[in-house]
This record gives sequence, C-alpha cells and structure tokens, in this order.
Amino acid sequence: MSLVREFRPEQIPPRGERIAWGLVVLLLVGLGVFLALGARIPIAYWLLQAFFTFAALSISLGNWVDRHTSLALTAEGVRFTNGLRRVFLPWSEIREVRIAETTLGRRVHVHSASDGFVFRTLGEVWSQGKLQGRTGFAEGEAIVDEIIHRAGLEKRGRQDDVVYYARL
Repeated sequence: MSLVREFRPEQIPPRGERIAWGLVVLLLVGLGVFLALGARIPIAYWLLQAFFTFAALSISLGNWVDRHTSLALTAEGVRFTNGLRRVFLPWSEIREVRIAETTLGRRVHVHSASDGFVFRTLGEVWSQGKLQGRTGFAEGEAIVDEIIHRAGLEKRGRQDDVVYYARL
C-alpha cells in the first residue's frame, strides 16, 4: 500500500466572476431596451458586449479549472489533474523543474521528455491593504522541494527570475 498525498489549490472568491456575468446581463437588458425602442444599436455596444462576454467566459473557465485541479505525490511519481488534462510523471522520468518568480507566487514547470505541467505556489491578492484572496497551492513550497528531491534533480542555474533544476 503506497502513501498518496493529494493537494488542491486555494480558490479565488467568485466575486469577479459574478461581477462579469452581472455586466453581461445588464448589457443584454440594454439590448432589450434598444430593440424595444426600435433604436439603432451602436457598434460600441456590440464591442462592449463581446468584451464582457469573453471576460466572463474566461473567468468562469479559469475558476472551473481551479475547482477541478489536484496534485498528488505518490510513491511512484506525481499526478496532476486540472479538469482539462491529466498527467502522471514517474519520479525517474522527471527531467527538469523550472521555477519563475511572479507577483502571485512562484510558477513551477515540471517536465519529462514527453509531458509536463505547471502549477503555482501560494500567492496572495491584496487591495487597499486588505487580503482579497489566495491562489495557488498553500503547500506549494513543500511540493516543489519534494518533487526536486524525489526526482533526484539538482540546481543547474539561474536566468533572470527563473531557477532551473535538472539531472546531472
């Protein structure tokens, strides 16, 4: 029986998604008013409607992917699932880990010869001195350390804000 430790990322509050969809609905109400009055619908309306619809769809997709994301460390390797894809990398096949510093935690790229995945360590969103939300994996730093250790990788260099780990 092997020990499996499964992790899930922090969820961003759904406020932004609600606001985006609210604006889409308001614009649709505006369209109804234009149509009821028999008025010509300005091109600016269509551009605004397209922009907010695209934004709402993008935010919803991102939130859906986050809700379906998990990362598991097993005796055999690391499993990453995000709702759109599933990746399993045995420890012996992990060739490289790249870690980039970003404003919302560290962005971690894990690669084998044929596949890979990306995840973020914990990042916090602040506005007007208040914590608005957290994103990424709260245990992200420990996950990165374990992947590097169990895959037998060593630090190979640094370029700009990216640190590279690979096999010797």
